[in-house]
Amino acid sequence: MTQQDATQQAAPVQTVVLATRNAKKLTELRRVLDAQGIEVLGLDQVADYPEPAETETTFEGNALLKARACTEATGLPALADDSGLTVAVLGGMPGVRSARWAGPDATDADNLALVLRQIADVPADRRDASFVCALALTLPDGRTAVTHGEVTGRLTMFARGENGFGYDPIFLPDGSDRTTAEMTPAEKDAISHRGHAIRAMVPVLADLLTR
Repeated sequence: MTQQDATQQAAPVQTVVLATRNAKKLTELRRVLDAQGIEVLGLDQVADYPEPAETETTFEGNALLKARACTEATGLPALADDSGLTVAVLGGMPGVRSARWAGPDATDADNLALVLRQIADVPADRRDASFVCALALTLPDGRTAVTHGEVTGRLTMFARGENGFGYDPIFLPDGSDRTTAEMTPAEKDAISHRGHAIRAMVPVLADLLTR
């Protein structure tokens, strides 16, 4: 074994917990951070704890709320995102209520269908929308960081595509003729709101986890 191999083998793998039950969000985050030598645990890999209600009025506030609760319960660095769809003609809603737009027990399909009904009479050139994400990091010593991502576009008249989740089947990013549900995972990561926030967080993680 060379000295370089020994150094690489001895390098510790940093571990963070992603405070979400959304398996698809966990997969998205792992695609980026695994390559950086950062192990991402899901909530099913740590002891259960009371997860806080998302009571804040901003994406950043909810992200920090969830990350802090996870760090306090596990003693580990935690990441949490709060993200959603903002629709211009709905005054920026669903916003922070995106996951619960059709009710507290709503499915992705329920939420998507409700948005389409609410803008059914809105013409294509007025269906502007954005996906917005705030990604929060909290450390056991109290340090925090938040990164943001956004992708602008418009909503389609009908759902299109089988990939992605949430409102992906009706979101057409600017400059694309395909919804984010019609893109491959790599294509979506390259332009998505969560992809932007995760990539912005990578150097922050590398810095904060090593000092």
